[in-house]
Amino acid sequence: MRQVAFDTPGEPSVLYVADVPVPEPMTGQVLIKVVAAGVNGPDLFQRQGNYPPPPDASPVLGLEVAGEIAAIAEGETRWQVGDRVCALVPGGGYSEYVLTWAGHCLPVPQGWSMTEAAALPETFFTVWGNLFMRGALKRSETVLLHGGSGGIGTAAMMLAKAFGCRVIATSGTEEKRNYCLAMGADAAFDYHDDAFVEPTLAFTEGRGVDVVLDISAGKTINANLKVLAMDGRMLSIATRSGRMAEVDVALLMFKRIVWTGSALRPQTVAAKAQIAAQLRHQVWPLLERGMLKPTIHKVYPLEQVAEAHSLMEAGTHVGKVMLAL
Repeated sequence: MRQVAFDTPGEPSVLYVADVPVPEPMTGQVLIKVVAAGVNGPDLFQRQGNYPPPPDASPVLGLEVAGEIAAIAEGETRWQVGDRVCALVPGGGYSEYVLTWAGHCLPVPQGWSMTEAAALPETFFTVWGNLFMRGALKRSETVLLHGGSGGIGTAAMMLAKAFGCRVIATSGTEEKRNYCLAMGADAAFDYHDDAFVEPTLAFTEGRGVDVVLDISAGKTINANLKVLAMDGRMLSIATRSGRMAEVDVALLMFKRIVWTGSALRPQTVAAKAQIAAQLRHQVWPLLERGMLKPTIHKVYPLEQVAEAHSLMEAGTHVGKVMLAL
């Protein structure tokens, strides 16, 4: 089968397509014949040498796919060969075939293309596990989403609005802020130099927001603390502005803020299966009714994976970048 590989970390040009054997599923696993795969931030960081995979994960890039079940481990009864699924995978998604756990698969929503379905798992698992499970976002609350025009931001915006929340998004250009507004954000502000603080407080009439979904960290942390309301929650899921920060602990204490964070890939098989179960119960009915759909910015053939990574690094995209096999 064809599979994307790289021998040493580096620029997108280090990526190439190799021929490798098709793997076989072990207990609890299924083999998926991949039709489409998503390109995500962790893939870029891993290619750069900044995000090593967990010891028990595939070293091959790719964390989300859609396709058909091609083989099933003995004793596994949740799926049948030929079932159309999208899935979170423990690496290896940039391949014609990939192994994943049966509990991490979800059915392709009726009427959806494989490309649309492949854009769901990594972002929806991340958003649901953080905003709704860890962050306990509730109807009528206000959430601030940094990077609102990206894959994570778009998914978070759609889910938050679907569950009756007010959304404030940040993005770096007027074009992307307009995109956020078109996608349903109630307000969209510039994030440069903490420019979102004053307009966010004005928009909430001084109260602040209930939840911040933060992909920046670094110097953005204190700005987030300023815009959070009393008993607010801050969820850190990436460190694009740096891992280290000087934090105003007094502000954290005074506002009784809960600050937590998570990375999806290192979580246990059982923890990811729990997220999948909640998504199937809470979110998949909305997808089946056509209430939510991801924005696909561009689809590249597998052989143009380097171009897909270059586009992601340029940051000019809105929505998801995908690979077609």
